[in-house]
Amino acid sequence: MKQIRVVLADDHILVRQGIRSLLEKIVDVTVVGEVGDGLDALTTAKAENADVVLMDIKMPGLNGLEALVRMKQELPRVRVIILSMYADEGYFQTALDAGAAGYLMKDADRAELELALKTVAKGETYLTPSVAQYAVESYRNPSFRRDGPLASLTSRQREILQLMAEGHSNKDIATRLQLSIRTVESHRADVMERLGVHDLPGLVLIALRSGLINAPF
Repeated sequence: MKQIRVVLADDHILVRQGIRSLLEKIVDVTVVGEVGDGLDALTTAKAENADVVLMDIKMPGLNGLEALVRMKQELPRVRVIILSMYADEGYFQTALDAGAAGYLMKDADRAELELALKTVAKGETYLTPSVAQYAVESYRNPSFRRDGPLASLTSRQREILQLMAEGHSNKDIATRLQLSIRTVESHRADVMERLGVHDLPGLVLIALRSGLINAPF
């Protein structure tokens, strides 16, 4: 089997080091990049011709789910496994809808990590056992599925919501996303209208509850 070129994206250095130590023990796997945010994951996957990206959901600037959406648009060949601490259906259903090839819990052992990598590298989908049952039930009975509060937002709007909740100004967001300030203001107004929220604290609360950002403690 050819070497599987992997980029690891997680904003916690100790977590990255732990996962990397497991990856380095797997035959036919080469870690070609290690980054701390979604934008760097996208850039590194492109520069290093990655086959698989192991990516955390919660990262500053551009979280894993939004980075996944961009990656599927710009690098459709790359397979993305979302790393998570949560077996919550809202997270992995959103990840699968966005094009993830796999969903893996951070407490997985080396054997499961290897299985997940080699499964998605073959073009198949891997779901950690703790969430696979929900996926089966969701497939059998669509009414079983529940949409989160962010379901009405576009990918760009979720990206802007995250940056707003992290405390970035409209000018900062415009510069970061290469948009005009007026465009950012328009998105901000649309986000508030769609979520039925009219102030920043309310948006921050929704971002926290939806997992876009971590609590600052």
